Amino acid sequence: MSDRDLFQGPAARPAAVDKKDESAAEGAARGRTLAATERVAKYFPVEAGWFGRRGRFVRAVDGVSIWVRRGETLGLVGESGCGKSTLGRLMLRLLDPSYGRVLFDGQDLTHKSQRDLRPLRRRMQVIFQDPYSSLNPRMTVREIVGEAIRVHKLADGRADEERRIATLLERVGMRRDALDRYPHEFSGGQRQRIGIARALAVEPEFIVCDEPISALDVSIQAQIINLLMELQDSLGLSYLFVSHDLKVVEHVSHRVAVMYLGKIVEQAAAAALYAEPKHPYTRALLAAAPQTDPDRKRVRLALEGDVPSPIDPPPGCAFHPRCPRAIKGQCDKEAPRFEETSAGSGHRFACWNPEG
Repeated sequence: MSDRDLFQGPAARPAAVDKKDESAAEGAARGRTLAATERVAKYFPVEAGWFGRRGRFVRAVDGVSIWVRRGETLGLVGESGCGKSTLGRLMLRLLDPSYGRVLFDGQDLTHKSQRDLRPLRRRMQVIFQDPYSSLNPRMTVREIVGEAIRVHKLADGRADEERRIATLLERVGMRRDALDRYPHEFSGGQRQRIGIARALAVEPEFIVCDEPISALDVSIQAQIINLLMELQDSLGLSYLFVSHDLKVVEHVSHRVAVMYLGKIVEQAAAAALYAEPKHPYTRALLAAAPQTDPDRKRVRLALEGDVPSPIDPPPGCAFHPRCPRAIKGQCDKEAPRFEETSAGSGHRFACWNPEG
């Protein structure tokens, strides 16, 4: 087996991914949707104190429907604590949803046992945020990358396993002499490359990138982003790219979903969302991001107050206590529907009084 065969993976995506939006059901019917959720939620119970109320929950994810097509990157952005990482883990069934459905390649994963999920684990992987804590310090690189190969019995003997591991390391920009070294002997960027090699070891189709560069030096971040994009082009990978860095998300994503307090408030093709954001929260996030393009003007929009508690979210639109465009008697009473700006545009948002 050649190195090309080893990394053949799913069919590579076309040079330009079609950015026409479509629902998860439409994409599944065309065989394009790979991973999706349907009104999925995750509530974590809160321990009651001496005088605390019982039956309280943290609504980390609250009725979210998203989908990722084959060969596509869906960027997921929002403030810390909004539920981004929890949603990513739900899509991999690393967490069991409180309600709703998790779908992968047309299969409903929601109620599958761990035994039934095991064959699908090969096809979906995760790259964690912190390369310092996500690698076992007691294992060598050979053991870290080779563990999944052995579990899934992907190698024909020890020599084939050794060759696969070495080829994986070379693919992510590491030398073969790293095989017998331990994680503490590497820099943060090198550790993240090892984490990427570990994810690639089982030849996945879908990868959740959970803030994969936020713990790295700025000088290294671009290298890791370029590596992920090159791997996507050559292997046809699909990514859910979780990040709070809007500039990076704009660069890597085909579509972007904006999350606030456990809900998606806006979703669109990346170019459309950055050019004409509709939801006030999206506009506030973009206004706060560092601006390097002198031709792109942003109106400064300061958000007042703090993010409400996910234990006791406000009624109506969850964003209304901080929104400069909130309509009293409507935004604080009834939650807006998540609708398209115009039929077939694929630009969806949930707001009673969007920006023009």
